[in-house]
Amino acid sequence: MIICHCMDIRDSDIRNAMDWMRAADPETIITPGKVYRALGKRADCGGCLPLFLDTMIRTDSYEVPATLQNLQSRKKRRPSE
Repeated sequence: MIICHCMDIRDSDIRNAMDWMRAADPETIITPGKVYRALGKRADCGGCLPLFLDTMIRTDSYEVPATLQNLQSRKKRRPSE
């Protein structure tokens, strides 16, 4: 399915880019900007962003790496100096 008509980006392009990024660096935070850069493209009119983000969220490799999960709660549990 075409996600972005301006840049000709398909949902499979987004999923493939995210899978590639996750394989290259399992601890990376995947953002829309990183996906656009991985595809060699950029956001143009922005009309696709809601669908772009929805596609990202539904992709298995979107998850936050385990080492980065719950950072806020771990910071709060640290004894103060």
